[in-house]
Order: sequence, then C-alpha cells, then structure tokens
Amino acid sequence: MLQQPATQYRPFPSVNIVDRQWPNKTITTSPIWMSTDLRDGNQALIEPMNVERKMRMFRMLCEIGFKEIEVAFPSASQTEFDFVRQLIEGDHIPKDVTIEVLTHAREHLIRRTMESLMGTRRAIVHVVSAISRPFREIVFGMSKAEVLEMAVSSARLVKQLAAERPETDWVFEYSPETFSATELEFSLEVCDAVTAAWGATPDNKIIINLPSSVEVATPNVYADQIEWMHRHLARRDSITLSIHNHNDRGTAIASAELGLMAGADRVEGCLFGNGERTGNVDIVTLALNLYTQGVSPGLDFSDINAVARTVEYCNQLPIHLRHPYVGDLVFTAFSGSHQDAIKKGFALQKPDTIWSVPYLPINPADVGRNYDSVIRVNSQSGKGGIAYLLETEYDVVLPRRLLVEFSGEVQRHTDRFGGEMSAADIWQLFIQTYLEPKKPLRYVEHHLLEHGNVQGIHMTIDINGTTHLLAGEGNGPIDAAVNALCELVANLHVHTYEERSMGSSLEGGDAKACAFIEVAQLGGGGECYGVGVDANIVTASIKALVSGVNRLGLDWTSCSDLQP
Repeated sequence: MLQQPATQYRPFPSVNIVDRQWPNKTITTSPIWMSTDLRDGNQALIEPMNVERKMRMFRMLCEIGFKEIEVAFPSASQTEFDFVRQLIEGDHIPKDVTIEVLTHAREHLIRRTMESLMGTRRAIVHVVSAISRPFREIVFGMSKAEVLEMAVSSARLVKQLAAERPETDWVFEYSPETFSATELEFSLEVCDAVTAAWGATPDNKIIINLPSSVEVATPNVYADQIEWMHRHLARRDSITLSIHNHNDRGTAIASAELGLMAGADRVEGCLFGNGERTGNVDIVTLALNLYTQGVSPGLDFSDINAVARTVEYCNQLPIHLRHPYVGDLVFTAFSGSHQDAIKKGFALQKPDTIWSVPYLPINPADVGRNYDSVIRVNSQSGKGGIAYLLETEYDVVLPRRLLVEFSGEVQRHTDRFGGEMSAADIWQLFIQTYLEPKKPLRYVEHHLLEHGNVQGIHMTIDINGTTHLLAGEGNGPIDAAVNALCELVANLHVHTYEERSMGSSLEGGDAKACAFIEVAQLGGGGECYGVGVDANIVTASIKALVSGVNRLGLDWTSCSDLQP
C-alpha cells in the first residue's frame, strides 16, 4: 500500500499570481487548431506510419478542417524528410492549409529541416529546446545563459535561412520544451529573447508554444502559468500564444481548456489523444466539448465513425469503447434507470429545441451516430430499455403492465444465459412468449355470425394436435370469443384490452395491428397477458385472447371430452 511516497518528490509550487482572471472566463470562440498526429503522434507509435498511411491521415486532417498540420520531423530520418518532399512536389497541400515541421535547436538539424521545405508555398518552422533545470543540469550540462544562447542562435539561423528563400511565406514557432516544469521568469526571458531575434510584429506574428511536455501539476497551476506568461510576455500583440498539453496526470483536456481561458490562442494535439507516454491532448474531445457549449469548433466531426476508423488504421491502435464521444459504447445505456430516463427524454425532445435528453450530453446524430445502439439490454437493464428497443425496431408499444410482465421474462433469460440481448433477441423472446408459444392451444381460424344485436362466433382451435370447434355469442366479437373459450376455461374474464396500429409488418407484409388482452380465470389465480398480431384487428384480438388463455398455465389434458 502506498501510504506515502516511497521516493521523494518535489511538490510543484503554486504560481505567484494573486489577481488571476481565468476562473471568471468562459470559452466563447474556438482556438486555432494544429494537428500533430503526423509528428508527435506518429513518433509515439510502436510501428510508425508508412507513407501510404501518413498520406491518408494528412488528407483526412485536411477534410476535417485543420488549417495547420505538423507533418514531420524531417531531420529525424530519410522517411520523414521524403514525406515532406512528397507533399510539396506532389502538390498535395491545399491552398488554405499550412504545413509545419519540427526541429531541435541544433544547426545541422535546422539546416536539414529548412532544406525539406524548399519550394513550399507557406510553412511553419517549429524550433524546440528544453529549458527546465533537469535538462540544463542533467541532459545538457549547461548554464541558464548557455541554454538561452542556444535558443536565440537557433532562432537567428532559422530567420537567416528563411530570408534566403523569399518565395515561401514563413511562420516561426518556438517551444520552450518542459515549460510547465521550468521557472516562469526563465521561460519568459527565453521566449522574449527569441521573439526579439525573430523581430515579431503585429503584422508578422510568431508562435510561442508553451507545452506541458510532462504534466507535473493540477490544471489550475498550468492555467496560472499560461495567464502569467500571457500578461508578462513582451510584444504580446505580435504573438500567437499556443499550448501543447500531455496527459501524464490524465488532465490534459482540463489543462487545455483552462489554458484557453487563461489567454492561449492556439492548441496543438492529436485526434483521440495519441502521443508520447499517456498521449497528447485529445483534440476531438476538446473540440466537441466546445460544441456541447454552443461554440462551433470549426472542425468537422459529423461522421465521427469514419474519422475513428481512419485513425485506427493509420495508427494501428484501437480506440477505447468508452472513449468520449467516439467510443462504440459511449452513447449506449445498459442500466435500467438510464434507459428509462433516455427513453423519456427522446419522447419529449422536439426538433429545433435545446438538446435535453438525460445521460446524452450530445445528440449522437450530430456526430453521425444513429440511435440503434443507444439502448442495449443485458442483466443490468430494465423496462425502459426493452420498451425502447421494441418500439424503435418493431413499432410495438407495450402497455405498462405487459412491459412489467415481459421484462421479467427478459431478466430470467439474461440471468440464465448472461451476455447482451439485441433488439432481435428480445423480439424473438417476445414471439416465443406471446405470439408463438410452445403451448397446447393454437388459433386456427374463426367466422363471425350476426344474430340481430348479438355477435356470434365459430372458432377453430388446435389443442395438443387435435382440432376443436368452439362457438359463442356476445355483445361483440371479443365478448363472443370469450364465451366460446369458456367451454375450455370456466369463469374466463378479460381485465384490459388495448389495440395499437403499427407502421411496419411484424408477421409478414399484411401485419398492421397488434392487440393486447389481459385475462384471468376468476377464482383461479393471477392475470396474464396475451398478444396477437394480424392485418385484421378482430383477428389480432382473438389471437391475443387465445395467447392469454394459453399462458394461464392450465391443465389441458382433460380436453378429450370436447367435441372435435
């Protein structure tokens, strides 16, 4: 048991900001989105994407609506370099899309990176250098002054090489890697020096990207760091302030949202959160979070399933069944209480009104998901889920008491066999229980007779394989049928009767009506339901009556004295 840390850890100190403004802010506009699926996401894969998969991912990102896409780390390998060249030389980059490439702050890497971009229309050159104390002291063995000079000299080199290629519209970006674990004053000093070296102006903005390369504190601390930088950066009107969140503490999305409240203009991340260790911020979730608050994200996720399948193919990684918004089960309710609430919400939800369906924070249809799998039935389910599936899939709306009765049958089935029951499984059980039970009585046919104000009926019933003719009279066909069946069941009584029209056939092309009859043998036990389906409502009602009598659990072995 981890009663206390076995290793000594340094708690991250709070930021000295006493008049923080971000807690009172709300996000009212979408940020600039930058996808790093092809770079940060790709380098985290067990098997990095080949050219075909990278190209497929790039095209999808363009279709979704990303205007800035980090496509490669060109100095890392020939494959990465060649992909950039293929995009440029093959004219695969839409005119409204800017590609971005990453380089570490090393001269030979910068030169190789700039070489990869030769001839492109517009590009973002992203220079990154780690500046936190562990990197200064452990990785680089450098002083603060030396780390500062490394960043500034790299910025100058990028600017020089860009000036040699004026045919390209250049945008510069700098990331103080490990920003979230660096002293704020030093982060500010480095960023201001880089901004000055690049000569940032309001008409020629540069990007300052402040990453939580490793999450080391709660999201509110990150928001404080962003607000502090937002308020202290020199030339703030000449800077696009960007954030790049990782998910080591599982709070990347919260950190990004608070970072936007704190002054950030731009977000870097990956679709569905792929990336080093626990991943980058999940742009799909972040964007759809905005969408649910009435803010258009500017990205098209109206066919979320297609996006998910493409990402799974390109990354060779599965998306979790419970992943927000996209997981195969996120719009699915198994719990009975959840199903009941969702069913009632759907019944009251009107078109063109505020979405307000319990347990569904977003309309599944808005992301291209249908309602077929919203409610699914297993042993945890209840009446609401059963009713929803029968109604939506088979146009059968059960009376409340019948629903209670049939849900017991479903519960016994799931308890016995386990697993999940599909709508088809439930309908098959309904047929076996009510419409085609393996019971002694089977309806064959009937003929109605008129006797003035009295309705007569001749019914043919099969009992244990033997055909019997029954006759009765009453004030209507159902009453006449009840009296005919009294030859079999003494004191037969109908408690309730309902009939419903249906929009589609259940037992063939002519089935258009469903009758529900609750019957009992007075003095002989409890009530039970019978159900009948037929194109003719009278026939459906008589079938329902026979179904109910069948389910009374009577002994039919003594029917040999009846007239065949």
